[in-house]
Amino acid sequence: MNSTGSQGAVVTADVWEKPDMRAALAAREISQVYRLLRKHGISQRQIAAQTGQSQSEVSEILKGRQVMAYDVLARIAAGLGVPRGYMGLAYDEETRVRVVATVDDQTPEEAESVKRRKFLAHAAAVTMGANVFGADSGPWVSNPIQTPAPGRIGMTDVRQVEAATRALRSLDYQYGGGSCRDAVIAQLSWGQQMLGASATDVVKQRLHVALADLHNLAGWTSFDIGLLDSARNHFGKGLELAKEGRSEPLVANILYRMGRVYLHNGAPNDALKIFSLGQIAAQNSGSELAVAVLCANEAWAYAMMGQREQTMKLLGRTRDEFARADLDGAETWVKFFTETDVHAMIGTVHTVLAQEVDTKHTKYAIPALQRAIDAYGDDMARSKTFNLSALATNHLIEGDIDHGSKVGRTAVELAENLTSGRAKDRMRPLKDEADKRRNNSQARELSDALNKYFDTEA
Repeated sequence: MNSTGSQGAVVTADVWEKPDMRAALAAREISQVYRLLRKHGISQRQIAAQTGQSQSEVSEILKGRQVMAYDVLARIAAGLGVPRGYMGLAYDEETRVRVVATVDDQTPEEAESVKRRKFLAHAAAVTMGANVFGADSGPWVSNPIQTPAPGRIGMTDVRQVEAATRALRSLDYQYGGGSCRDAVIAQLSWGQQMLGASATDVVKQRLHVALADLHNLAGWTSFDIGLLDSARNHFGKGLELAKEGRSEPLVANILYRMGRVYLHNGAPNDALKIFSLGQIAAQNSGSELAVAVLCANEAWAYAMMGQREQTMKLLGRTRDEFARADLDGAETWVKFFTETDVHAMIGTVHTVLAQEVDTKHTKYAIPALQRAIDAYGDDMARSKTFNLSALATNHLIEGDIDHGSKVGRTAVELAENLTSGRAKDRMRPLKDEADKRRNNSQARELSDALNKYFDTEA
């Protein structure tokens, strides 16, 4: 019987056709794939040899550790001889590189602080319309190879890009970036071909904006699964396209999202610089709602830095700008920021202040977070998970351990359904608080649940 794979693979082709294996591959449940291979007599050592992984790494995956990174999935597929389409990896490496260079593993020698400075310089140049800080195009900015373009496009073609972006963004909100990032990248490969097509000026402008938002989503989903350099690449390209499309609200939105990447990675100073550029774009757009988004996130950054007075001023301005905003007339890029999100941000910021400055801030965080949680539907599962985790953290800090533990277990249950590496990081404060209180049976149960979640999530 013929074997598939490289370097003398021992997995026969018929193994991949079995229903249970096809289901595991389609869901990218690599732990289940490996368990099924073991049932077919393939040893851990053989799996490791074919995939280029260590035996300890294979062992961890067999125990339930998830694999979400594209490059690892592709290496596993190639090593074992899995038909790429069975894992949703049907587009080839050339296409992937053409769309955006993923340099997370290619340039480890370049310090993260250097990459941040380069992105800031590029963002300033795009936002201000001049090379303010001496921006250079580093490896973090994609340079896609030109691909054959359709002869001519119309508004219908652009609407298809916009509709695909909306659908994929809904998947991201509900299930996490890992559920749709590859589809977003593949959509970009198709969408960018239209840049070379002939079209009216109106169509071209709208196409630039549509593709900018698709890069914006690619950046956000990359961030959600921990691909920081890829996120920066897409946000950088999205900025350029949004500026060409003359959409200041979208420029502001992209900068807000890139600032959030830095907040998440513990760099509030760098985040503030990006948010400040976003404020310029938001104010240029005349959108009070866009300004409110940036103010709320600046407040978060100042809270992380322990600067309570500046934090409170910015929260106050967030409320004022939101109250004055034309919600019905807001553009798509900023319309996501509803009253529910205002409460979520207020609760999140006060949670940080409760941890960094004064535990009394829990009395402001708890009601705001609860209002947001009550308003989130199933379509916003990731945001609801984040807020439940923060709410549980506040209850534990406040001393209501039993209720906090109950809320925390609900957060863990929701998080287990997400393909979001960011969820684990957002739940780390809850884990720290639960671990401190293991002498309480409820807190110990929550701590155990969190430890299990952290062990099994990649």
